[in-house]
Amino acid sequence: MPDRVPSDHETVETHRAPVESVGRTDRPRVVLPDELDFDDGDIVRLALDGDRYHAVVETNLDGEPVISHVADNRRLARERDGTNRLAEWVADSDVSLGGSAHLDVVTDGTEYGLRTPGKRVVYTATDGPDSSLSDIARNLDN
Repeated sequence: MPDRVPSDHETVETHRAPVESVGRTDRPRVVLPDELDFDDGDIVRLALDGDRYHAVVETNLDGEPVISHVADNRRLARERDGTNRLAEWVADSDVSLGGSAHLDVVTDGTEYGLRTPGKRVVYTATDGPDSSLSDIARNLDN
């Protein structure tokens, strides 16, 4: 059964994540901390101020891990299809391009949360998939 974990809980690790524009557009992307060891193509569960979505980690031209599209499910995230929930979130929140957000590590490797700085969020944390299931899912994604 999933646990409910607040963003200020001692088990949640929080990082500052810059929110920048993609090139000269107004499309947002979030630069992920290098120390979290993301790989290009990783699909993660990502909550935006508590609402759960999915995202694919990409690498920008500087080699940094970034998220620029957040979708309603894994398939849409993988295909970069559907409504970009990240763009909606930036437009509707107190987070702005050129500013930053807080990135919470809920379940390392699989589940994260982006939130407006100063806002408290309660996440529904699940255990990460066991390695054999994630290997099967990765093979299906390819």
